[in-house]
Amino acid sequence: MISFDPFSTIGFDIVLSGFRNQMQTAPATVERTYLQLKEMAVNYDFKPDSRLNETELAKKLATSRTPLREALNRLVAEGFFTFRSGKGFFCRSLNPIGIMHLYEARAAIECEAASLAAHRADPTKLKELEQYLDESKANYTPGTSPTELLRMDEAFHVGLTSLTDNKEMIRLLENVNDRIRFIRLIDLRTLAERNGGEVVTIRPHAEILQAVKQGDSEAARQAMVQHLTKRLEAVTENVRNAFAELYTPGD
Repeated sequence: MISFDPFSTIGFDIVLSGFRNQMQTAPATVERTYLQLKEMAVNYDFKPDSRLNETELAKKLATSRTPLREALNRLVAEGFFTFRSGKGFFCRSLNPIGIMHLYEARAAIECEAASLAAHRADPTKLKELEQYLDESKANYTPGTSPTELLRMDEAFHVGLTSLTDNKEMIRLLENVNDRIRFIRLIDLRTLAERNGGEVVTIRPHAEILQAVKQGDSEAARQAMVQHLTKRLEAVTENVRNAFAELYTPGD
Protein backbone atom coordinates (compact mmCIF):
# COMPACT_ATOMS: atom_id res chain seq x y z
CA MET A 1 0.00 0.00 0.00
CA ILE A 2 1.31 3.43 -0.92
CA SER A 3 1.04 5.83 1.96
CA PHE A 4 0.39 9.52 1.42
CA ASP A 5 2.72 11.82 3.28
CA PRO A 6 1.32 15.37 3.17
CA PHE A 7 4.70 16.70 4.22
CA SER A 8 6.59 15.11 1.35
CA THR A 9 7.39 17.31 -1.65
CA ILE A 10 4.73 15.68 -3.82
CA GLY A 11 2.19 15.59 -1.00
CA PHE A 12 2.80 19.24 -0.16
CA ASP A 13 2.33 20.23 -3.81
CA ILE A 14 -1.01 18.38 -3.92
CA VAL A 15 -2.22 20.02 -0.73
CA LEU A 16 -1.05 23.44 -1.92
CA SER A 17 -2.73 22.94 -5.28
CA GLY A 18 -6.02 22.05 -3.60
CA PHE A 19 -5.76 25.10 -1.35
CA ARG A 20 -5.14 27.35 -4.34
CA ASN A 21 -8.16 25.91 -6.14
CA GLN A 22 -10.32 26.61 -3.09
CA MET A 23 -9.00 30.16 -2.90
CA GLN A 24 -9.78 30.70 -6.58
CA THR A 25 -13.27 29.18 -6.53
CA ALA A 26 -14.46 30.76 -3.25
CA PRO A 27 -14.79 34.33 -4.64
CA ALA A 28 -16.47 32.98 -7.77
CA THR A 29 -18.97 31.03 -5.66
CA VAL A 30 -19.75 34.07 -3.55
CA GLU A 31 -20.21 36.22 -6.67
CA ARG A 32 -22.49 33.66 -8.31
CA THR A 33 -24.55 33.34 -5.14
CA TYR A 34 -24.67 37.11 -4.77
CA LEU A 35 -25.97 37.62 -8.31
CA GLN A 36 -28.61 34.91 -7.93
CA LEU A 37 -29.83 36.30 -4.62
CA LYS A 38 -29.81 39.84 -5.94
CA GLU A 39 -32.02 38.92 -8.89
CA MET A 40 -34.43 37.17 -6.53
CA ALA A 41 -34.49 40.21 -4.24
CA VAL A 42 -35.00 42.68 -7.11
CA ASN A 43 -38.04 40.70 -8.28
CA TYR A 44 -39.38 40.19 -4.74
CA ASP A 45 -39.18 36.41 -5.05
CA PHE A 46 -39.13 36.65 -1.26
CA LYS A 47 -42.23 38.21 0.26
CA PRO A 48 -41.63 41.64 1.86
CA ASP A 49 -40.38 41.35 5.47
CA SER A 50 -40.32 37.55 5.27
CA ARG A 51 -37.53 35.63 7.01
CA LEU A 52 -35.06 33.83 4.75
CA ASN A 53 -34.46 30.14 5.38
CA GLU A 54 -30.70 29.84 4.92
CA THR A 55 -30.70 26.04 4.81
CA GLU A 56 -33.25 25.94 2.01
CA LEU A 57 -31.51 28.77 0.17
CA ALA A 58 -28.17 26.99 0.30
CA LYS A 59 -29.75 23.89 -1.24
CA LYS A 60 -31.63 25.86 -3.87
CA LEU A 61 -28.55 27.79 -4.95
CA ALA A 62 -26.25 24.75 -4.67
CA THR A 63 -23.86 26.48 -2.33
CA SER A 64 -22.62 26.21 1.25
CA ARG A 65 -23.53 28.42 4.20
CA THR A 66 -20.28 30.43 4.15
CA PRO A 67 -20.59 31.93 0.62
CA LEU A 68 -24.33 32.29 1.20
CA ARG A 69 -23.69 34.35 4.34
CA GLU A 70 -21.11 36.50 2.54
CA ALA A 71 -23.54 37.20 -0.30
CA LEU A 72 -26.39 37.96 2.11
CA ASN A 73 -24.26 40.37 4.14
CA ARG A 74 -23.26 42.16 0.97
CA LEU A 75 -26.91 42.51 -0.05
CA VAL A 76 -27.81 43.78 3.43
CA ALA A 77 -25.24 46.56 2.96
CA GLU A 78 -26.82 47.37 -0.42
CA GLY A 79 -30.35 47.59 1.01
CA PHE A 80 -31.91 44.44 -0.47
CA PHE A 81 -32.15 42.50 2.78
CA THR A 82 -32.13 43.33 6.48
CA PHE A 83 -30.54 41.48 9.37
CA ARG A 84 -32.07 41.15 12.82
CA SER A 85 -29.80 39.98 15.61
CA GLY A 86 -30.81 36.56 16.83
CA LYS A 87 -33.45 36.19 14.12
CA GLY A 88 -31.58 36.12 10.83
CA PHE A 89 -31.98 37.68 7.39
CA PHE A 90 -35.22 39.17 6.07
CA CYS A 91 -36.43 40.48 2.74
CA ARG A 92 -36.65 44.26 2.60
CA SER A 93 -39.95 45.97 3.26
CA LEU A 94 -42.29 47.24 0.58
CA ASN A 95 -44.13 50.36 1.69
CA PRO A 96 -45.01 53.72 0.11
CA ILE A 97 -42.71 55.76 2.37
CA GLY A 98 -39.67 53.58 1.67
CA ILE A 99 -40.33 53.59 -2.07
CA MET A 100 -40.90 57.36 -2.03
CA HIS A 101 -37.54 57.84 -0.35
CA LEU A 102 -35.88 55.81 -3.11
CA TYR A 103 -37.65 57.85 -5.79
CA GLU A 104 -36.46 61.04 -4.09
CA ALA A 105 -32.93 59.69 -3.93
CA ARG A 106 -33.10 58.82 -7.62
CA ALA A 107 -34.33 62.34 -8.45
CA ALA A 108 -31.53 63.93 -6.41
CA ILE A 109 -28.89 61.88 -8.21
CA GLU A 110 -30.29 62.29 -11.70
CA CYS A 111 -31.11 65.99 -11.51
CA GLU A 112 -27.60 66.76 -10.36
CA ALA A 113 -26.21 64.36 -12.97
CA ALA A 114 -28.09 66.16 -15.76
CA SER A 115 -26.71 69.49 -14.58
CA LEU A 116 -23.14 68.18 -14.35
CA ALA A 117 -23.38 66.42 -17.70
CA ALA A 118 -24.15 69.75 -19.39
CA HIS A 119 -20.68 70.93 -18.31
CA ARG A 120 -18.68 67.72 -18.40
CA ALA A 121 -20.04 65.54 -21.21
CA ASP A 122 -17.41 64.18 -23.53
CA PRO A 123 -18.57 64.98 -27.12
CA THR A 124 -17.95 61.43 -28.30
CA LYS A 125 -19.90 59.84 -25.44
CA LEU A 126 -22.68 62.39 -25.86
CA LYS A 127 -22.93 61.47 -29.52
CA GLU A 128 -23.12 57.79 -28.59
CA LEU A 129 -26.00 58.44 -26.19
CA GLU A 130 -27.79 60.46 -28.87
CA GLN A 131 -27.36 57.56 -31.27
CA TYR A 132 -28.68 55.09 -28.70
CA LEU A 133 -31.76 57.25 -28.11
CA ASP A 134 -32.37 57.60 -31.83
CA GLU A 135 -32.03 53.84 -32.41
CA SER A 136 -34.31 52.95 -29.50
CA LYS A 137 -37.06 55.31 -30.69
CA ALA A 138 -38.59 52.62 -32.91
CA ASN A 139 -39.05 50.33 -29.89
CA TYR A 140 -41.21 52.82 -27.98
CA THR A 141 -44.43 51.36 -29.36
CA PRO A 142 -47.63 49.94 -27.81
CA GLY A 143 -46.44 46.42 -28.61
CA THR A 144 -43.22 46.68 -26.63
CA SER A 145 -43.26 44.91 -23.28
CA PRO A 146 -42.99 47.00 -20.09
CA THR A 147 -39.86 45.01 -19.21
CA GLU A 148 -38.13 46.12 -22.41
CA LEU A 149 -39.32 49.71 -22.00
CA LEU A 150 -37.91 49.78 -18.50
CA ARG A 151 -34.60 48.30 -19.68
CA MET A 152 -34.26 51.02 -22.33
CA ASP A 153 -35.23 53.72 -19.85
CA GLU A 154 -32.64 52.60 -17.31
CA ALA A 155 -30.00 52.35 -20.02
CA PHE A 156 -30.62 55.96 -21.04
CA HIS A 157 -30.55 57.32 -17.49
CA VAL A 158 -27.41 55.42 -16.54
CA GLY A 159 -25.84 56.53 -19.82
CA LEU A 160 -26.68 60.15 -19.04
CA THR A 161 -25.24 59.87 -15.55
CA SER A 162 -22.11 58.33 -17.06
CA LEU A 163 -21.56 61.61 -18.90
CA THR A 164 -20.64 63.15 -15.52
CA ASP A 165 -17.65 60.77 -15.30
CA ASN A 166 -18.59 60.36 -11.64
CA LYS A 167 -18.36 56.66 -10.78
CA GLU A 168 -19.98 57.12 -7.37
CA MET A 169 -23.09 58.70 -8.88
CA ILE A 170 -23.33 55.85 -11.37
CA ARG A 171 -22.98 53.26 -8.60
CA LEU A 172 -25.64 54.95 -6.47
CA LEU A 173 -28.07 55.25 -9.38
CA GLU A 174 -27.67 51.61 -10.35
CA ASN A 175 -28.36 50.57 -6.76
CA VAL A 176 -31.53 52.68 -6.57
CA ASN A 177 -32.65 51.42 -9.99
CA ASP A 178 -32.36 47.82 -8.81
CA ARG A 179 -34.31 48.54 -5.63
CA ILE A 180 -37.26 50.24 -7.37
CA ARG A 181 -37.32 48.16 -10.56
CA PHE A 182 -40.22 45.99 -9.41
CA ILE A 183 -42.37 49.03 -8.61
CA ARG A 184 -41.39 50.87 -11.79
CA LEU A 185 -42.34 47.82 -13.86
CA ILE A 186 -45.77 47.78 -12.26
CA ASP A 187 -46.04 51.53 -12.86
CA LEU A 188 -45.34 51.09 -16.57
CA ARG A 189 -47.87 48.29 -16.85
CA THR A 190 -50.55 50.34 -15.11
CA LEU A 191 -49.77 53.42 -17.19
CA ALA A 192 -49.98 51.48 -20.46
CA GLU A 193 -53.20 49.70 -19.48
CA ARG A 194 -54.85 52.95 -18.43
CA ASN A 195 -53.66 55.32 -21.15
CA GLY A 196 -52.43 53.06 -23.94
CA GLY A 197 -48.91 51.96 -24.82
CA GLU A 198 -48.22 55.10 -26.83
CA VAL A 199 -48.13 57.16 -23.62
CA VAL A 200 -44.52 56.05 -23.06
CA THR A 201 -42.24 57.98 -25.44
CA ILE A 202 -38.64 59.14 -25.71
CA ARG A 203 -39.67 62.80 -25.84
CA PRO A 204 -38.66 63.59 -22.22
CA HIS A 205 -35.29 61.94 -22.79
CA ALA A 206 -34.77 63.91 -25.98
CA GLU A 207 -35.52 67.19 -24.18
CA ILE A 208 -33.07 66.40 -21.39
CA LEU A 209 -30.37 65.41 -23.84
CA GLN A 210 -30.90 68.54 -25.93
CA ALA A 211 -30.34 70.76 -22.88
CA VAL A 212 -27.20 68.78 -22.03
CA LYS A 213 -25.97 69.13 -25.61
CA GLN A 214 -26.47 72.90 -25.44
CA GLY A 215 -24.49 73.08 -22.21
CA ASP A 216 -27.47 74.54 -20.34
CA SER A 217 -27.14 72.98 -16.89
CA GLU A 218 -30.25 74.60 -15.41
CA ALA A 219 -32.44 73.63 -18.36
CA ALA A 220 -31.09 70.07 -18.14
CA ARG A 221 -31.86 69.96 -14.43
CA GLN A 222 -35.40 71.29 -14.89
CA ALA A 223 -36.12 68.91 -17.75
CA MET A 224 -35.07 66.02 -15.51
CA VAL A 225 -37.18 67.34 -12.61
CA GLN A 226 -40.29 67.47 -14.80
CA HIS A 227 -39.58 64.02 -16.18
CA LEU A 228 -39.12 62.31 -12.81
CA THR A 229 -41.75 64.02 -10.68
CA LYS A 230 -44.63 63.01 -12.94
CA ARG A 231 -44.80 59.52 -11.45
CA LEU A 232 -44.32 60.38 -7.77
CA GLU A 233 -48.03 60.73 -7.12
CA ALA A 234 -48.58 57.14 -8.26
CA VAL A 235 -46.21 55.56 -5.72
CA THR A 236 -48.91 54.58 -3.20
CA GLU A 237 -51.10 53.05 -5.91
CA ASN A 238 -48.15 51.15 -7.37
CA VAL A 239 -47.19 49.70 -3.98
CA ARG A 240 -50.79 48.59 -3.49
CA ASN A 241 -50.74 46.95 -6.93
CA ALA A 242 -47.42 45.31 -6.07
CA PHE A 243 -48.92 43.65 -3.00
CA ALA A 244 -51.87 42.50 -5.07
CA GLU A 245 -49.42 40.85 -7.48
CA LEU A 246 -47.22 39.33 -4.79
CA TYR A 247 -49.98 37.93 -2.62
CA THR A 248 -52.46 35.79 -4.49
CA PRO A 249 -55.45 34.23 -2.72
CA GLY A 250 -54.34 31.32 -0.59
CA ASP A 251 -50.87 32.70 0.15
